[in-house]
Amino acid sequence: MNKVKSAFNRLPIHRKMILLISLLMLFCFGFYLSVLQYVFQIYDRQIYEKSSQVLNLSSVGIENQLREMANLSFKVMSDEQLQRYLLELAKADTAYAKTALRKKITNRLVAYAGSEKYVYSMLLIDNENTVMAAGNREGLPVSMLPELVSLGQQHAGSNSWYTGGDRQARLLSVRQIRSFTEGAFTLEQLGTLVIRIRVDRIVEDQMQEPGEGSRLVISDGTEVVYPSDSPVDQREILSEMNRTEPYGIAHFAQGRYFVARTFSTYTNWVYFYMTPFDEMFKQTQWVKRLVIVIFVAILLTALTVGARFARSITSPIALLIKKMRKIEKGDLDKLEEAALGPLPGSLQDEVGQLYRTFMMMMQRIRELIYENYAKQLVIRETELKALQAQINPHFLYNTLESINWLAKMHKQRQISEMVEALGFLLRNSSNMSEKWITLEKELDIVRNYVIIQRFRYEERLDFEMEVDSASTAALIPKLILQPLVENAIHYGLEPRVEPCQIRIRVTTEGKRVILEVKDNGPGMTAEFLEQLRVGNVRTRGQGIGLTNIRERLKLAYGEAGVFHIESRSGEGTTVTIRIPWIEEGVTDVQSHVGG
Repeated sequence: MNKVKSAFNRLPIHRKMILLISLLMLFCFGFYLSVLQYVFQIYDRQIYEKSSQVLNLSSVGIENQLREMANLSFKVMSDEQLQRYLLELAKADTAYAKTALRKKITNRLVAYAGSEKYVYSMLLIDNENTVMAAGNREGLPVSMLPELVSLGQQHAGSNSWYTGGDRQARLLSVRQIRSFTEGAFTLEQLGTLVIRIRVDRIVEDQMQEPGEGSRLVISDGTEVVYPSDSPVDQREILSEMNRTEPYGIAHFAQGRYFVARTFSTYTNWVYFYMTPFDEMFKQTQWVKRLVIVIFVAILLTALTVGARFARSITSPIALLIKKMRKIEKGDLDKLEEAALGPLPGSLQDEVGQLYRTFMMMMQRIRELIYENYAKQLVIRETELKALQAQINPHFLYNTLESINWLAKMHKQRQISEMVEALGFLLRNSSNMSEKWITLEKELDIVRNYVIIQRFRYEERLDFEMEVDSASTAALIPKLILQPLVENAIHYGLEPRVEPCQIRIRVTTEGKRVILEVKDNGPGMTAEFLEQLRVGNVRTRGQGIGLTNIRERLKLAYGEAGVFHIESRSGEGTTVTIRIPWIEEGVTDVQSHVGG
Protein backbone atom coordinates (compact mmCIF):
# COMPACT_ATOMS: atom_id res chain seq x y z
CA MET A 1 0.00 0.00 0.00
CA ASN A 2 2.85 2.37 0.83
CA LYS A 3 4.49 1.66 -2.52
CA VAL A 4 1.25 2.46 -4.36
CA LYS A 5 0.84 5.67 -2.36
CA SER A 6 4.46 6.64 -3.01
CA ALA A 7 4.12 5.94 -6.74
CA PHE A 8 0.91 8.02 -6.84
CA ASN A 9 2.61 10.92 -5.06
CA ARG A 10 5.44 10.89 -7.62
CA LEU A 11 3.06 11.23 -10.57
CA PRO A 12 2.66 14.63 -12.26
CA ILE A 13 -0.52 16.55 -11.45
CA HIS A 14 -2.14 16.04 -14.86
CA ARG A 15 -1.60 12.27 -14.66
CA LYS A 16 -3.08 12.21 -11.16
CA MET A 17 -6.18 13.99 -12.46
CA ILE A 18 -6.52 11.60 -15.42
CA LEU A 19 -6.08 8.62 -13.08
CA LEU A 20 -8.69 9.93 -10.64
CA ILE A 21 -11.16 10.65 -13.47
CA SER A 22 -10.60 7.15 -14.86
CA LEU A 23 -11.10 5.52 -11.46
CA LEU A 24 -14.24 7.56 -10.84
CA MET A 25 -15.69 6.67 -14.24
CA LEU A 26 -14.80 3.00 -13.82
CA PHE A 27 -16.42 3.00 -10.39
CA CYS A 28 -19.59 4.50 -11.87
CA PHE A 29 -19.50 1.98 -14.70
CA GLY A 30 -19.00 -0.90 -12.26
CA PHE A 31 -21.91 0.37 -10.17
CA TYR A 32 -24.04 0.63 -13.30
CA LEU A 33 -23.14 -2.92 -14.38
CA SER A 34 -23.97 -4.22 -10.89
CA VAL A 35 -27.37 -2.53 -10.93
CA LEU A 36 -27.99 -3.69 -14.50
CA GLN A 37 -27.01 -7.24 -13.58
CA TYR A 38 -29.38 -7.11 -10.61
CA VAL A 39 -32.18 -5.84 -12.86
CA PHE A 40 -31.47 -8.65 -15.34
CA GLN A 41 -31.59 -11.19 -12.54
CA ILE A 42 -34.99 -9.89 -11.52
CA TYR A 43 -36.05 -9.96 -15.16
CA ASP A 44 -34.77 -13.53 -15.52
CA ARG A 45 -36.67 -14.51 -12.40
CA GLN A 46 -39.87 -13.00 -13.77
CA ILE A 47 -39.36 -14.77 -17.08
CA TYR A 48 -38.78 -18.02 -15.22
CA GLU A 49 -41.90 -17.55 -13.14
CA LYS A 50 -43.90 -16.93 -16.32
CA SER A 51 -42.23 -19.85 -18.10
CA SER A 52 -42.66 -22.08 -15.07
CA GLN A 53 -46.35 -21.22 -14.91
CA VAL A 54 -46.81 -22.05 -18.59
CA LEU A 55 -44.68 -25.15 -18.20
CA ASN A 56 -46.59 -26.47 -15.17
CA LEU A 57 -49.99 -25.92 -16.75
CA SER A 58 -48.87 -27.49 -19.98
CA SER A 59 -47.23 -30.48 -18.31
CA VAL A 60 -50.33 -31.11 -16.16
CA GLY A 61 -52.55 -31.02 -19.27
CA ILE A 62 -50.18 -33.31 -21.19
CA GLU A 63 -49.97 -35.82 -18.37
CA ASN A 64 -53.77 -35.82 -17.96
CA GLN A 65 -54.05 -36.78 -21.60
CA LEU A 66 -51.41 -39.43 -21.12
CA ARG A 67 -53.46 -40.83 -18.24
CA GLU A 68 -56.44 -40.87 -20.59
CA MET A 69 -54.36 -42.81 -23.06
CA ALA A 70 -53.39 -45.25 -20.31
CA ASN A 71 -57.07 -45.62 -19.35
CA LEU A 72 -57.91 -46.18 -23.01
CA SER A 73 -55.29 -48.92 -23.13
CA PHE A 74 -56.85 -50.57 -20.07
CA LYS A 75 -60.34 -50.20 -21.54
CA VAL A 76 -59.30 -51.88 -24.78
CA MET A 77 -57.40 -54.59 -22.95
CA SER A 78 -60.43 -55.38 -20.73
CA ASP A 79 -63.02 -55.32 -23.55
CA GLU A 80 -65.08 -58.55 -23.20
CA GLN A 81 -65.52 -59.13 -26.91
CA LEU A 82 -61.82 -58.59 -27.51
CA GLN A 83 -61.03 -60.99 -24.63
CA ARG A 84 -63.34 -63.63 -26.09
CA TYR A 85 -61.93 -63.26 -29.61
CA LEU A 86 -58.41 -63.64 -28.32
CA LEU A 87 -59.31 -66.74 -26.28
CA GLU A 88 -60.97 -68.29 -29.32
CA LEU A 89 -57.96 -67.31 -31.44
CA ALA A 90 -55.71 -69.13 -29.02
CA LYS A 91 -57.86 -72.30 -29.40
CA ALA A 92 -58.49 -72.10 -33.16
CA ASP A 93 -56.90 -74.87 -35.12
CA THR A 94 -57.57 -73.84 -38.70
CA ALA A 95 -56.18 -70.93 -40.66
CA TYR A 96 -59.65 -69.87 -41.75
CA ALA A 97 -60.91 -69.64 -38.21
CA LYS A 98 -57.86 -67.65 -37.15
CA THR A 99 -58.28 -65.25 -40.08
CA ALA A 100 -61.94 -64.69 -39.26
CA LEU A 101 -61.17 -64.03 -35.60
CA ARG A 102 -58.33 -61.65 -36.45
CA LYS A 103 -60.76 -59.74 -38.68
CA LYS A 104 -63.16 -59.37 -35.77
CA ILE A 105 -60.33 -58.23 -33.48
CA THR A 106 -59.26 -55.60 -36.03
CA ASN A 107 -62.81 -54.30 -36.33
CA ARG A 108 -62.99 -54.02 -32.57
CA LEU A 109 -59.75 -52.05 -32.54
CA VAL A 110 -61.11 -49.77 -35.27
CA ALA A 111 -64.10 -49.02 -33.10
CA TYR A 112 -61.82 -47.71 -30.41
CA ALA A 113 -59.17 -46.03 -32.54
CA GLY A 114 -61.57 -44.18 -34.81
CA SER A 115 -63.02 -42.07 -32.03
CA GLU A 116 -59.74 -41.05 -30.38
CA LYS A 117 -58.14 -37.77 -31.47
CA TYR A 118 -54.71 -38.51 -30.10
CA VAL A 119 -54.44 -42.12 -31.31
CA TYR A 120 -52.42 -42.54 -34.45
CA SER A 121 -53.08 -46.30 -34.59
CA MET A 122 -53.75 -49.34 -32.42
CA LEU A 123 -51.89 -52.58 -32.86
CA LEU A 124 -52.43 -55.96 -31.24
CA ILE A 125 -49.72 -58.59 -31.36
CA ASP A 126 -51.07 -62.10 -30.70
CA ASN A 127 -49.14 -65.02 -29.34
CA GLU A 128 -48.10 -65.98 -32.86
CA ASN A 129 -46.57 -62.48 -33.34
CA THR A 130 -49.21 -61.60 -35.90
CA VAL A 131 -49.99 -57.87 -35.91
CA MET A 132 -53.57 -56.59 -36.21
CA ALA A 133 -53.79 -52.81 -36.73
CA ALA A 134 -56.49 -50.15 -36.63
CA GLY A 135 -56.25 -46.49 -37.63
CA ASN A 136 -53.22 -45.57 -39.68
CA ARG A 137 -52.19 -48.75 -41.41
CA GLU A 138 -48.51 -47.89 -41.28
CA GLY A 139 -47.03 -50.72 -39.29
CA LEU A 140 -44.09 -51.12 -37.02
CA PRO A 141 -40.75 -52.57 -38.01
CA VAL A 142 -40.63 -56.33 -37.47
CA SER A 143 -37.44 -55.92 -35.47
CA MET A 144 -39.28 -53.81 -32.88
CA LEU A 145 -42.01 -56.39 -32.13
CA PRO A 146 -39.99 -58.65 -29.77
CA GLU A 147 -38.90 -55.59 -27.79
CA LEU A 148 -42.50 -54.39 -27.37
CA VAL A 149 -43.73 -57.86 -26.35
CA SER A 150 -40.88 -58.15 -23.84
CA LEU A 151 -41.73 -54.70 -22.42
CA GLY A 152 -45.36 -55.75 -21.93
CA GLN A 153 -44.27 -58.92 -20.16
CA GLN A 154 -41.98 -56.96 -17.81
CA HIS A 155 -44.87 -54.81 -16.58
CA ALA A 156 -47.27 -57.85 -16.31
CA GLY A 157 -50.43 -56.16 -17.55
CA SER A 158 -49.79 -52.60 -16.39
CA ASN A 159 -49.26 -49.75 -18.82
CA SER A 160 -45.71 -48.88 -19.93
CA TRP A 161 -44.43 -46.09 -22.14
CA TYR A 162 -42.10 -46.68 -25.03
CA THR A 163 -40.37 -43.67 -26.59
CA GLY A 164 -38.66 -45.34 -29.53
CA GLY A 165 -41.46 -44.82 -32.05
CA ASP A 166 -41.19 -43.25 -35.48
CA ARG A 167 -41.56 -39.61 -36.51
CA GLN A 168 -45.39 -39.73 -36.72
CA ALA A 169 -45.90 -41.46 -33.36
CA ARG A 170 -42.87 -41.11 -31.14
CA LEU A 171 -44.69 -42.31 -28.03
CA LEU A 172 -46.18 -45.78 -27.70
CA SER A 173 -48.40 -47.18 -24.92
CA VAL A 174 -47.62 -50.87 -24.38
CA ARG A 175 -49.73 -53.23 -22.26
CA GLN A 176 -49.85 -57.03 -22.05
CA ILE A 177 -53.34 -58.53 -22.49
CA ARG A 178 -54.28 -61.24 -20.01
CA SER A 179 -57.47 -63.32 -19.70
CA PHE A 180 -60.04 -62.38 -17.00
CA THR A 181 -63.49 -62.76 -18.76
CA GLU A 182 -66.61 -64.03 -17.00
CA GLY A 183 -64.92 -63.99 -13.64
CA ALA A 184 -62.23 -66.44 -14.72
CA PHE A 185 -58.99 -64.69 -13.83
CA THR A 186 -56.68 -67.20 -15.44
CA LEU A 187 -54.34 -64.32 -16.44
CA GLU A 188 -53.45 -66.27 -19.51
CA GLN A 189 -51.31 -64.24 -21.90
CA LEU A 190 -53.43 -63.40 -24.92
CA GLY A 191 -51.24 -60.80 -26.69
CA THR A 192 -49.74 -57.33 -26.49
CA LEU A 193 -51.63 -54.09 -27.10
CA VAL A 194 -49.69 -51.16 -28.60
CA ILE A 195 -51.24 -47.70 -28.97
CA ARG A 196 -49.30 -45.22 -31.08
CA ILE A 197 -50.00 -41.77 -29.60
CA ARG A 198 -49.89 -38.39 -31.37
CA VAL A 199 -47.80 -36.56 -28.80
CA ASP A 200 -47.51 -33.51 -31.07
CA ARG A 201 -51.29 -33.02 -31.02
CA ILE A 202 -51.43 -33.43 -27.26
CA VAL A 203 -48.71 -30.81 -26.80
CA GLU A 204 -50.31 -28.39 -29.27
CA ASP A 205 -53.66 -28.64 -27.50
CA GLN A 206 -52.29 -28.43 -23.97
CA MET A 207 -49.58 -25.82 -24.47
CA GLN A 208 -50.56 -22.63 -22.62
CA GLU A 209 -49.85 -19.50 -24.69
CA PRO A 210 -46.36 -20.33 -25.87
CA GLY A 211 -44.10 -17.35 -26.54
CA GLU A 212 -42.83 -16.45 -29.96
CA GLY A 213 -40.15 -18.96 -30.90
CA SER A 214 -40.55 -20.87 -27.62
CA ARG A 215 -40.54 -24.67 -27.71
CA LEU A 216 -41.35 -27.48 -25.34
CA VAL A 217 -38.96 -30.40 -25.12
CA ILE A 218 -39.83 -33.59 -23.24
CA SER A 219 -37.24 -36.19 -22.34
CA ASP A 220 -37.48 -39.47 -20.43
CA GLY A 221 -33.86 -39.16 -19.38
CA THR A 222 -32.45 -41.29 -22.17
CA GLU A 223 -34.27 -40.06 -25.29
CA VAL A 224 -36.19 -37.02 -26.46
CA VAL A 225 -39.89 -37.86 -26.39
CA TYR A 226 -41.01 -34.63 -27.98
CA PRO A 227 -40.50 -33.18 -30.50
CA SER A 228 -39.18 -35.51 -33.13
CA ASP A 229 -37.14 -32.63 -34.64
CA SER A 230 -35.70 -31.47 -31.34
CA PRO A 231 -33.38 -28.42 -31.53
CA VAL A 232 -31.12 -30.09 -28.96
CA ASP A 233 -29.60 -33.54 -28.75
CA GLN A 234 -29.68 -35.89 -25.81
CA ARG A 235 -26.18 -34.88 -24.63
CA GLU A 236 -27.32 -31.26 -24.28
CA ILE A 237 -30.50 -32.45 -22.54
CA LEU A 238 -28.44 -34.37 -20.00
CA SER A 239 -26.32 -31.28 -19.38
CA GLU A 240 -29.42 -29.24 -18.61
CA MET A 241 -30.80 -32.00 -16.35
CA ASN A 242 -27.62 -31.70 -14.24
CA ARG A 243 -28.03 -27.96 -13.77
CA THR A 244 -28.68 -27.08 -10.13
CA GLU A 245 -30.85 -24.07 -10.87
CA PRO A 246 -34.37 -24.64 -12.29
CA TYR A 247 -33.69 -22.06 -15.01
CA GLY A 248 -30.80 -20.41 -16.80
CA ILE A 249 -29.18 -19.59 -20.11
CA ALA A 250 -28.02 -22.63 -22.05
CA HIS A 251 -25.56 -22.63 -24.95
CA PHE A 252 -26.66 -25.19 -27.51
CA ALA A 253 -25.32 -25.94 -30.96
CA GLN A 254 -28.26 -24.03 -32.48
CA GLY A 255 -27.74 -20.99 -30.25
CA ARG A 256 -28.50 -19.66 -26.79
CA TYR A 257 -31.79 -20.47 -25.09
CA PHE A 258 -33.45 -19.41 -21.88
CA VAL A 259 -34.45 -22.77 -20.37
CA ALA A 260 -36.97 -23.44 -17.60
CA ARG A 261 -37.25 -26.99 -16.25
CA THR A 262 -39.77 -29.11 -14.31
CA PHE A 263 -40.01 -32.83 -13.43
CA SER A 264 -43.05 -35.06 -13.87
CA THR A 265 -44.17 -37.20 -10.94
CA TYR A 266 -46.35 -39.38 -13.15
CA THR A 267 -44.02 -40.40 -15.95
CA ASN A 268 -40.69 -39.29 -14.40
CA TRP A 269 -40.10 -37.26 -17.51
CA VAL A 270 -38.40 -33.86 -17.64
CA TYR A 271 -40.14 -30.93 -19.33
CA PHE A 272 -38.03 -28.12 -20.76
CA TYR A 273 -39.50 -24.80 -21.85
CA MET A 274 -36.96 -23.25 -24.22
CA THR A 275 -37.04 -19.67 -25.49
CA PRO A 276 -34.43 -18.32 -27.93
CA PHE A 277 -32.34 -15.99 -25.76
CA ASP A 278 -31.09 -13.71 -28.54
CA GLU A 279 -34.60 -13.14 -29.81
CA MET A 280 -36.10 -12.66 -26.37
CA PHE A 281 -33.38 -10.28 -25.18
CA LYS A 282 -32.63 -8.65 -28.51
CA GLN A 283 -33.86 -5.25 -27.43
CA THR A 284 -32.36 -5.60 -23.96
CA GLN A 285 -28.98 -6.53 -25.39
CA TRP A 286 -29.20 -3.62 -27.80
CA VAL A 287 -29.88 -1.25 -24.92
CA LYS A 288 -26.99 -2.75 -22.94
CA ARG A 289 -24.58 -2.32 -25.84
CA LEU A 290 -25.84 1.21 -26.43
CA VAL A 291 -25.25 2.09 -22.78
CA ILE A 292 -21.73 0.63 -22.92
CA VAL A 293 -20.95 2.59 -26.09
CA ILE A 294 -22.31 5.77 -24.51
CA PHE A 295 -20.26 5.13 -21.37
CA VAL A 296 -17.07 4.58 -23.38
CA ALA A 297 -17.76 7.80 -25.29
CA ILE A 298 -18.35 9.66 -22.01
CA LEU A 299 -15.18 8.15 -20.54
CA LEU A 300 -13.06 9.20 -23.55
CA THR A 301 -14.64 12.65 -23.50
CA ALA A 302 -14.01 12.98 -19.77
CA LEU A 303 -10.40 11.87 -20.16
CA THR A 304 -9.84 14.28 -23.05
CA VAL A 305 -11.44 17.21 -21.26
CA GLY A 306 -9.72 16.26 -18.00
CA ALA A 307 -6.33 16.01 -19.72
CA ARG A 308 -6.79 19.40 -21.39
CA PHE A 309 -7.95 20.92 -18.12
CA ALA A 310 -5.04 19.38 -16.20
CA ARG A 311 -2.51 20.55 -18.76
CA SER A 312 -4.00 24.06 -18.69
CA ILE A 313 -2.99 24.10 -15.03
CA THR A 314 0.29 22.17 -15.14
CA SER A 315 1.76 23.55 -18.39
CA PRO A 316 2.46 27.03 -16.97
CA ILE A 317 3.79 25.45 -13.77
CA ALA A 318 6.03 23.09 -15.78
CA LEU A 319 7.32 26.06 -17.78
CA LEU A 320 8.07 27.93 -14.56
CA ILE A 321 9.89 24.88 -13.15
CA LYS A 322 11.96 24.60 -16.34
CA LYS A 323 13.01 28.24 -16.11
CA MET A 324 13.70 27.98 -12.39
CA ARG A 325 16.00 25.01 -13.02
CA LYS A 326 17.96 27.08 -15.52
CA ILE A 327 18.38 29.76 -12.90
CA GLU A 328 19.26 27.10 -10.30
CA LYS A 329 22.08 25.83 -12.53
CA GLY A 330 23.49 29.35 -12.65
CA ASP A 331 22.39 30.02 -16.23
CA LEU A 332 22.11 33.73 -15.51
CA ASP A 333 22.70 34.64 -19.16
CA LYS A 334 19.15 33.48 -19.93
CA LEU A 335 17.61 35.19 -16.92
CA GLU A 336 16.17 37.97 -19.01
CA GLU A 337 14.72 35.47 -21.48
CA ALA A 338 13.09 33.59 -18.59
CA ALA A 339 11.67 36.78 -17.18
CA LEU A 340 10.26 38.05 -20.47
CA GLY A 341 8.71 34.77 -21.64
CA PRO A 342 5.10 34.96 -22.84
CA LEU A 343 2.30 33.99 -20.50
CA PRO A 344 0.59 30.84 -21.91
CA GLY A 345 -2.95 31.99 -22.56
CA SER A 346 -4.80 34.71 -20.73
CA LEU A 347 -4.76 33.03 -17.31
CA GLN A 348 -6.48 35.06 -14.62
CA ASP A 349 -6.44 32.41 -11.89
CA GLU A 350 -3.82 31.60 -9.26
CA VAL A 351 -1.52 30.02 -11.87
CA GLY A 352 -1.61 33.21 -13.93
CA GLN A 353 -0.83 35.29 -10.85
CA LEU A 354 2.05 32.94 -10.01
CA TYR A 355 3.45 33.28 -13.52
CA ARG A 356 3.18 37.07 -13.53
CA THR A 357 4.77 37.27 -10.08
CA PHE A 358 7.65 35.10 -11.30
CA MET A 359 8.23 37.35 -14.32
CA MET A 360 8.23 40.45 -12.14
CA MET A 361 10.66 38.75 -9.75
CA MET A 362 13.00 37.81 -12.60
CA GLN A 363 12.93 41.34 -13.96
CA ARG A 364 13.73 42.71 -10.51
CA ILE A 365 16.57 40.20 -10.07
CA ARG A 366 18.00 41.24 -13.43
CA GLU A 367 17.89 44.89 -12.40
CA LEU A 368 19.52 44.15 -9.06
CA ILE A 369 22.22 42.00 -10.69
CA TYR A 370 23.08 44.75 -13.17
CA GLU A 371 23.04 47.37 -10.43
CA ASN A 372 25.06 45.39 -7.88
CA TYR A 373 27.46 43.98 -10.46
CA ALA A 374 28.31 47.45 -11.72
CA LYS A 375 28.76 48.73 -8.19
CA GLN A 376 30.96 45.80 -7.19
CA LEU A 377 33.12 46.24 -10.25
CA VAL A 378 33.70 49.87 -9.42
CA ILE A 379 34.29 49.15 -5.73
CA ARG A 380 36.65 46.26 -6.39
CA GLU A 381 38.62 48.14 -9.02
CA THR A 382 38.95 51.11 -6.69
CA GLU A 383 39.96 49.00 -3.72
CA LEU A 384 42.53 47.04 -5.67
CA LYS A 385 44.06 50.17 -7.10
CA ALA A 386 44.08 51.82 -3.69
CA LEU A 387 45.59 48.79 -1.96
CA GLN A 388 48.22 48.28 -4.65
CA ALA A 389 49.17 51.92 -4.40
CA GLN A 390 49.74 51.76 -0.62
CA ILE A 391 53.48 51.31 -0.64
CA ASN A 392 54.82 52.92 2.49
CA PRO A 393 56.19 56.37 1.56
CA HIS A 394 58.95 56.19 4.16
CA PHE A 395 60.32 53.20 2.25
CA LEU A 396 61.01 55.40 -0.76
CA TYR A 397 62.55 58.05 1.48
CA ASN A 398 64.79 55.56 3.25
CA THR A 399 65.81 54.06 -0.06
CA LEU A 400 66.78 57.43 -1.47
CA GLU A 401 68.72 58.18 1.74
CA SER A 402 70.54 54.88 1.44
CA ILE A 403 71.44 55.56 -2.17
CA ASN A 404 72.76 58.95 -1.22
CA TRP A 405 74.75 57.50 1.64
CA LEU A 406 76.25 54.77 -0.56
CA ALA A 407 77.06 57.27 -3.23
CA LYS A 408 79.15 59.20 -0.75
CA MET A 409 80.82 56.24 0.81
CA HIS A 410 81.22 53.58 -1.87
CA LYS A 411 79.88 54.79 -5.18
CA GLN A 412 79.69 52.57 -8.34
CA ARG A 413 78.73 48.90 -7.73
CA GLN A 414 76.49 49.28 -4.73
CA ILE A 415 74.85 52.34 -6.20
CA SER A 416 74.24 50.44 -9.39
CA GLU A 417 72.62 47.53 -7.58
CA MET A 418 70.38 49.72 -5.48
CA VAL A 419 69.33 51.76 -8.44
CA GLU A 420 68.48 48.63 -10.41
CA ALA A 421 66.49 47.17 -7.49
CA LEU A 422 64.68 50.43 -6.95
CA GLY A 423 63.85 50.71 -10.61
CA PHE A 424 62.45 47.19 -10.61
CA LEU A 425 60.24 47.96 -7.63
CA LEU A 426 59.02 51.23 -9.06
CA ARG A 427 58.18 49.67 -12.37
CA ASN A 428 56.16 46.81 -10.80
CA SER A 429 54.36 48.99 -8.29
CA SER A 430 53.40 51.61 -10.85
CA ASN A 431 52.08 49.09 -13.41
CA MET A 432 48.37 49.04 -12.41
CA SER A 433 47.23 46.98 -15.43
CA GLU A 434 48.57 43.76 -13.88
CA LYS A 435 46.30 42.69 -11.05
CA TRP A 436 47.47 39.05 -11.05
CA ILE A 437 51.08 37.94 -11.47
CA THR A 438 52.91 34.66 -11.07
CA LEU A 439 54.41 33.72 -7.76
CA GLU A 440 57.84 33.83 -9.41
CA LYS A 441 57.40 37.55 -10.28
CA GLU A 442 56.17 38.28 -6.76
CA LEU A 443 59.29 36.62 -5.35
CA ASP A 444 61.46 38.73 -7.69
CA ILE A 445 59.82 41.83 -6.24
CA VAL A 446 60.63 40.57 -2.73
CA ARG A 447 64.24 39.78 -3.70
CA ASN A 448 64.85 43.28 -5.09
CA TYR A 449 63.21 44.81 -2.06
CA VAL A 450 65.48 42.78 0.24
CA ILE A 451 68.55 43.78 -1.84
CA ILE A 452 67.83 47.40 -1.10
CA GLN A 453 67.16 46.71 2.59
CA ARG A 454 70.39 44.71 2.98
CA PHE A 455 72.44 47.65 1.88
CA ARG A 456 70.81 49.57 4.69
CA TYR A 457 70.81 47.05 7.51
CA GLU A 458 73.79 44.94 6.36
CA GLU A 459 74.38 41.91 8.63
CA ARG A 460 71.43 42.77 10.85
CA LEU A 461 69.07 41.48 8.12
CA ASP A 462 69.18 37.67 7.92
CA PHE A 463 66.82 36.81 5.02
CA GLU A 464 66.17 33.39 3.40
CA MET A 465 63.57 31.91 0.99
CA GLU A 466 62.52 28.28 0.72
CA VAL A 467 60.35 27.88 -2.37
CA ASP A 468 58.75 24.80 -3.96
CA SER A 469 59.76 25.17 -7.61
CA ALA A 470 56.45 23.64 -8.77
CA SER A 471 54.50 26.50 -7.20
CA THR A 472 56.23 29.40 -8.98
CA ALA A 473 53.80 29.22 -11.93
CA ALA A 474 50.74 29.84 -9.73
CA LEU A 475 48.93 33.17 -10.08
CA ILE A 476 48.53 35.39 -7.01
CA PRO A 477 47.33 38.99 -6.45
CA LYS A 478 50.10 41.48 -7.04
CA LEU A 479 52.10 42.73 -4.01
CA ILE A 480 50.92 40.18 -1.44
CA LEU A 481 54.33 39.09 -0.05
CA GLN A 482 56.26 42.36 -0.29
CA PRO A 483 54.12 44.19 2.33
CA LEU A 484 54.55 41.25 4.71
CA VAL A 485 58.37 41.40 4.37
CA GLU A 486 58.21 45.16 4.77
CA ASN A 487 56.22 44.78 8.02
CA ALA A 488 58.67 42.14 9.27
CA ILE A 489 61.64 44.48 8.67
CA HIS A 490 59.91 47.56 10.01
CA TYR A 491 58.49 45.99 13.17
CA GLY A 492 60.84 43.06 13.65
CA LEU A 493 64.23 44.42 12.68
CA GLU A 494 64.22 48.19 13.28
CA PRO A 495 63.37 48.09 17.02
CA ARG A 496 66.31 45.71 17.65
CA VAL A 497 70.07 46.00 17.60
CA GLU A 498 70.80 42.34 17.16
CA PRO A 499 70.20 40.58 13.77
CA CYS A 500 66.66 39.67 12.77
CA GLN A 501 65.85 36.48 10.89
CA ILE A 502 63.12 36.71 8.20
CA ARG A 503 62.12 33.51 6.42
CA ILE A 504 59.76 33.05 3.42
CA ARG A 505 58.52 29.51 2.87
CA VAL A 506 56.34 28.57 -0.14
CA THR A 507 54.80 25.07 -0.35
CA THR A 508 51.88 23.36 -2.10
CA GLU A 509 49.14 21.22 -0.60
CA GLY A 510 46.92 19.61 -3.20
CA LYS A 511 45.23 22.39 -5.16
CA ARG A 512 46.33 25.10 -2.70
CA VAL A 513 49.47 27.27 -2.32
CA ILE A 514 50.75 28.06 1.17
CA LEU A 515 52.79 31.27 1.70
CA GLU A 516 54.49 31.77 5.06
CA VAL A 517 56.48 34.82 6.27
CA LYS A 518 58.18 34.33 9.62
CA ASP A 519 60.40 36.62 11.76
CA ASN A 520 61.96 36.36 15.19
CA GLY A 521 61.15 39.95 16.14
CA PRO A 522 59.48 41.22 19.31
CA GLY A 523 56.11 39.69 18.35
CA MET A 524 52.67 40.73 19.61
CA THR A 525 50.74 40.16 22.79
CA ALA A 526 47.69 37.90 22.75
CA GLU A 527 45.38 40.84 23.48
CA PHE A 528 46.80 42.94 20.65
CA LEU A 529 46.68 39.97 18.27
CA GLU A 530 42.98 39.36 19.10
CA GLN A 531 42.16 43.01 18.51
CA LEU A 532 43.99 42.81 15.20
CA ARG A 533 42.07 39.70 14.10
CA VAL A 534 38.66 41.23 14.80
CA GLY A 535 39.65 44.43 13.01
CA ASN A 536 39.64 46.78 15.98
CA VAL A 537 43.25 47.96 15.45
CA ARG A 538 43.42 50.93 13.11
CA THR A 539 46.70 52.52 14.12
CA ARG A 540 49.76 53.24 12.08
CA GLY A 541 51.94 50.16 11.68
CA GLN A 542 50.91 46.51 11.80
CA GLY A 543 47.21 47.11 11.52
CA ILE A 544 47.32 48.95 8.22
CA GLY A 545 49.48 46.55 6.19
CA LEU A 546 47.99 43.35 7.47
CA THR A 547 44.42 44.67 7.15
CA ASN A 548 45.08 45.70 3.55
CA ILE A 549 46.38 42.25 2.68
CA ARG A 550 43.43 40.55 4.39
CA GLU A 551 40.94 42.72 2.44
CA ARG A 552 42.73 42.10 -0.85
CA LEU A 553 42.62 38.34 -0.30
CA LYS A 554 38.94 38.54 0.54
CA LEU A 555 38.22 40.53 -2.62
CA ALA A 556 40.30 38.19 -4.77
CA TYR A 557 39.35 34.77 -3.38
CA GLY A 558 36.32 35.26 -1.17
CA GLU A 559 36.08 32.53 1.47
CA ALA A 560 38.70 30.45 -0.36
CA GLY A 561 41.51 32.77 0.72
CA VAL A 562 42.78 32.17 4.28
CA PHE A 563 44.87 34.78 6.15
CA HIS A 564 46.27 33.70 9.53
CA ILE A 565 48.58 35.49 12.03
CA GLU A 566 50.35 33.64 14.79
CA SER A 567 52.52 35.65 17.23
CA ARG A 568 53.79 35.62 20.79
CA SER A 569 55.40 38.44 22.66
CA GLY A 570 59.21 38.10 22.48
CA GLU A 571 59.08 35.07 20.12
CA GLY A 572 58.32 36.62 16.74
CA THR A 573 55.46 36.59 14.29
CA THR A 574 54.33 34.13 11.58
CA VAL A 575 51.88 35.17 8.85
CA THR A 576 50.38 32.32 6.80
CA ILE A 577 48.36 32.70 3.59
CA ARG A 578 46.46 29.78 2.01
CA ILE A 579 45.08 30.44 -1.44
CA PRO A 580 43.71 28.26 -4.28
CA TRP A 581 46.10 27.13 -6.99
CA ILE A 582 45.41 29.15 -10.13
CA GLU A 583 47.50 28.28 -13.13
CA GLU A 584 48.93 30.85 -15.46
CA GLY A 585 46.85 31.26 -18.61
CA VAL A 586 43.46 31.32 -16.88
CA THR A 587 41.57 34.24 -18.40
CA ASP A 588 38.70 34.47 -15.93
CA VAL A 589 40.29 34.17 -12.47
CA GLN A 590 37.07 35.01 -10.62
CA SER A 591 35.00 32.28 -12.27
CA HIS A 592 37.84 29.82 -11.72
CA VAL A 593 37.94 30.60 -8.00
CA GLY A 594 34.13 30.44 -7.79
CA GLY A 595 34.01 27.06 -9.58
